[in-house]
Formats: sequence, C-alpha cells, structure tokens
Amino acid sequence: MRRGWGGRGGWQQADQPPADDAAGWFTGRLPDGWFTEPPVVTVDREEIVVVGTLPAVEGEFADDAERAAAESGRISRFREQTRDERIEIARQAEHRYRRKVAWGARLGGTEELFTTLSVPVMTRLRQPERMVLDTLVAAGVARSRSEALAWAVRLVGEHADTWLTELREAMTRVDDLRAQGPDLT
Repeated sequence: MRRGWGGRGGWQQADQPPADDAAGWFTGRLPDGWFTEPPVVTVDREEIVVVGTLPAVEGEFADDAERAAAESGRISRFREQTRDERIEIARQAEHRYRRKVAWGARLGGTEELFTTLSVPVMTRLRQPERMVLDTLVAAGVARSRSEALAWAVRLVGEHADTWLTELREAMTRVDDLRAQGPDLT
C-alpha cells in the first residue's frame, strides 16, 4: 500500500479502510421503521455520524417552544428505546470501518446528536491569529482558545458550505487521477 502522497488524498490515514459505502451499509443494516428516510451518514478520519429523521409528532401545541419540547422528548425516547441495538450496529460498523460511530436524530426543527467525539487537533498560530482567539475569549464568545477556534471553524463551515463542497469534489477528482497514475513503489 502506498504511503504519504501516494495514498488516498495524502491526508488520509494509510491503514484505514475506505468508508465510501457507509451510507449504503447503514441504510441496509438499520431496522425498518426507525427513520422516515435513509439516514444522513457523515464520515471523517475518526468518526461516522448517523443522523436519521423520526416520524412527526402528532397533536396540537400551544407554541413553538412546546412543539420543540415534544420533538426533543420524542428524540430522547428514540435514544433510550434503541440504545442496545444502536450499540450492536455501531460495534459492527466500527469493526468494518475502524472508526467510532455516533448517532443523532432529527424531528421537525430539532436535531440532537448522541455522544459524538471531540477530537484534539494540533495547530500552530501566529500572534495575529492568537489575538483573534483571545478577543473571542475576552468577549465571552468562548471560554478558551480551543473553544474559540472550534467556534470559528463552525462559522466558516456554515458560511463556506458551497465552497467546501466544491473543494471536496475537487479532492476526490485528484484522488481518482492519482489512482490512474504510475505506481512509484
């Protein structure tokens, strides 16, 4: 197997199996009736997050807050009732893909994730970047530099979604071209 730039994308861990089929695997593996549509499956180097849409909550609600509380309660019930089976499915997926599995559910305007990973990421920042993080901490936007950096990354992700999607597609195309090239080993 190639290492470094010769491997998939150059940024992937060389010994991890691909998880390109994870969405299909979970769709086929999950019990019928859990979700109203195929789950959204998001994969990175460390984790697979599976988020499914639950059936709508029936009934009349006094306001949006009451509806949100009912949705949150339904998600909580789903989490408790499916725990043992989700653990078994996650165990199988973790063996297959060598990544941790986290779960989530969406209902109406409410989405909750269950036990997702928080992975440390090392970075080197020059003083101007550190000053931005320190300003966010001083202003109370974040409790620490780490939290400020996570906030900034989320903000960029929300506002650059189209660009990030195009970048990921371009990286996939580069991977395909690399695979067609000569084997240098």
